[in-house]
Formats: sequence, C-alpha cells, structure tokens
Amino acid sequence: MKKIIGSLMLLIFWWNASAQQRVVAECTITYAINIDDTKASDDAIASLKSSSKTVFIKGMNSRTDLNSPTFMQSMIYQKNTGTAVILREFGANKFMTKLDPVKWKEENKKFEGIRIEPTAETKTIIGYECKKVNLIMSNGSTFSVYYTPAIAPSVKEFEYQFKDIPGLVLESESIDADGNKIRYTAKQINFNPVPPSKFDIPTSGYRIL
Repeated sequence: MKKIIGSLMLLIFWWNASAQQRVVAECTITYAINIDDTKASDDAIASLKSSSKTVFIKGMNSRTDLNSPTFMQSMIYQKNTGTAVILREFGANKFMTKLDPVKWKEENKKFEGIRIEPTAETKTIIGYECKKVNLIMSNGSTFSVYYTPAIAPSVKEFEYQFKDIPGLVLESESIDADGNKIRYTAKQINFNPVPPSKFDIPTSGYRIL
C-alpha cells in the first residue's frame, strides 16, 4: 500500500510540475561551485571557488564544461544516439574517452533505481522559484536538488541522475572522491543560440583512453 501511495504522489508531483512548462531547446547555464564541508583544506575551497560548470543545450545535444585552475573537462552527449565523448585536459596533456550506449549506461549504473522524494521546501534561484527534492540512491545515500518546474531542457540524460526530475535543475549536490559535499548553483541562464561548433568532436590532439 505504501508503494502504491508513493507512486501516486510522485505521479501527481510530476503532473503538476509539467502542466505549464516551457521546453527549452537552446540555452547556456553557468553554475558556481562551492564546497559545504568545513573539513576541506583552504586550497580545495579556493580551487573550487575559482572553478565553474557550464551546460550548453542545443536540440538533442548537450555539452558540460568543468573548468578549474588545474584541469578542464568537457562532456558532449548526443541524445539521438545515446553516446557521449569526454575530453580532459591536464596542462599540455589531452585525453578523450568515447562512450557508446552500452558504456554510457555502465558509466551511470550507480544511478539506476534512484528514487525522487518531493519536499515542501522552496527557494528562489536567479529569479526562478525552485522546489527541493531528495534523491535516494539504491545504496541508501541521499543528496538534494532544487529545480524549477517552469523550464525543462530538451535533453536531460547527460546528467543521468537528474533525467526523471520534471524541470531544470538549478542547484545540486555531489560527493567528491574525498567525501566532500560539492554544491553547484546556477548563476545565469542565457537563451541565445548556441554555436553548433560547441558539439564538434576533435579529430586530433587527444590521446584515446
């Protein structure tokens, strides 16, 4: 009975969120990065404050750039093929990883079975009223997300853990390899056209991993 009630609540939650929603097929979202763990070193905090995350959406394509003082990473995802390419730069060293649909699923296997738990909490982020949900992974770990139901990107699967959230995620948490809680908060959305070249895959200069 609890499972049935929970499923009905989630269905109502999804329906209400999508009733007056704008699907956006072209935008650029910039996120600030901060660390919530007070045990983190001053160097780690300073590095994150100098880092940024930028998401580009164009039709069925997306690109996520992570820029920090020590490295750069770009992930280009194509929804129509279910494939992704990850580009990493460490100084003069450049690496490329190609993921076919099977490898992409394997890469995100830890997010399978994730549960969305709605809450009553809200906050306003860059002018959008956002709802808070808790995401509960199959291993029991939990992290929170704030999303606006007013907007939905045309492609969501590039952030696999958020693909079933009925809106655009403007703030989220993740845990790094050291157990620190990292927070990403949107600071700008630009709806201008995104150049197609953003989604070009380099043909040279990268070592294939």
